[in-house]
Amino acid sequence: MSYKVGVDRQQLSLFPVCLDEYVPEDHICRVIYGFTEQLDMTVLGYKYAECKRTGCRPYDPRMMLNLYIYGYLHRVRSSRRLRDEAVRNVEVMWLLEGLRPDDKTICNFRKDNTKALKDTFREFVLMCREAGFFGRELIATDGTKFLANNSLKNTHNEIVVKNELGRIEKRIRRYMEELEEADKEEAGERIPNSEEIKAVLEKLKRRKDTYEALRTRVAEEGEVSTVDPDARLMHSGGKGRNFEPGYNVQTVVDSKNHLIVDFELTNNPRDNGNLYKMAGGTMDILGVSTITTLADKGYYNSKDITACEENGVTCLVAKPRPGGAKKAKGFSHEDFIYDKGSDTYICPCGNAMWYRRTQTHVSGREYRVYANYAACYICQRRSECTTTKHREIQRQTCQDTVDIVDERTRNNKALYHRRQEIVEHPFGTIKAVWGYRQFLCRTKPKVTAETALAYLAYNIRRAFNISMENGLKVAFM
Repeated sequence: MSYKVGVDRQQLSLFPVCLDEYVPEDHICRVIYGFTEQLDMTVLGYKYAECKRTGCRPYDPRMMLNLYIYGYLHRVRSSRRLRDEAVRNVEVMWLLEGLRPDDKTICNFRKDNTKALKDTFREFVLMCREAGFFGRELIATDGTKFLANNSLKNTHNEIVVKNELGRIEKRIRRYMEELEEADKEEAGERIPNSEEIKAVLEKLKRRKDTYEALRTRVAEEGEVSTVDPDARLMHSGGKGRNFEPGYNVQTVVDSKNHLIVDFELTNNPRDNGNLYKMAGGTMDILGVSTITTLADKGYYNSKDITACEENGVTCLVAKPRPGGAKKAKGFSHEDFIYDKGSDTYICPCGNAMWYRRTQTHVSGREYRVYANYAACYICQRRSECTTTKHREIQRQTCQDTVDIVDERTRNNKALYHRRQEIVEHPFGTIKAVWGYRQFLCRTKPKVTAETALAYLAYNIRRAFNISMENGLKVAFM
């Protein structure tokens, strides 16, 4: 028995007469092409959407968009690798109609169309809405961290700059001490000459001046990244949860098919304060007046939750556990029971505490203050309650709404536990399967464009797979 025999490399053969025969009718390339053909590139604001009458002819932005979507779908993001795909990949040749743009042209397309790329992602979401891919009833919101194109050593805060200046001063002192010791050594020992000493000291001085300037910037900005100025230190996740310069991408996912509805890129490592902004934007995109959102404890913010509840967003948000060690003795805030009917608190000794005034915290939150000064003055257990003359209890003005959300979350644990199933699906695909854990571009606008391409590719792949499984044809093929 012999091995299988391939085609003789010297054998002449007849290829298909047209490039279209290489791409099957149900191929995802046709979905990409059908989608971009429906876009109004001028309205979206793409550069070269309209050709000038003079000068060198530009590439059609639709073709460049086809190339990027295909690349992100197949884990190819580098402009040089995309250039190579246009030469060797038949599917890319079909999308580009045989054109072969160079890597600089490919790179410039992403750089010059940052806003247009995000708007393109929104256009696909609207098409999916019209095609019925969204349930438009239940969403999940979460943030995920992507590493920035900026190393840790190029990120500086007050502690880093202070430590580095200390090391520079220490090296200068140590060098001068070693120089003095060298003068006392035997004559056969080589001693650095004055020119070498000046060169070393000049180098150390320049480095010290650099860090002195960084210290001034850090005092004003709090944190400075010298390569990507918009990146900030945050927990990157994974083993050890190391601090790395990166971005936090706020993401909203619909529960029906786990498609991404909206995203917002921030350099704030915390999710707190983003719930209403993301839910409100999602309602506008989906065209609904009411919706239910699921979010973890990182989004627990009374002001945000109240804004959601007042504007048609039903929240299920986990309440974080109180931090700090539990007091060994004495009364905590939980020991005071609130009576909604009489708008009073009942202290552990059974005394009623009435509303006294409203005060504003430095954070901007308003609190209602409750107290019973007369009872505190004569209370036998005052030392267990407070170190001052009387005890005051603060209650947020929106606490009634927050209490309703807390109870709703406790009573709907099965629904709340769907949060991870919904929102972690795209994160797992994009970061773990496709390997997109770090951005290639720098600065917030360019990184937003990268995110838009990755999320657009995910949505296209997801919509295509669902359509194929159900025996349907994508509306824009």
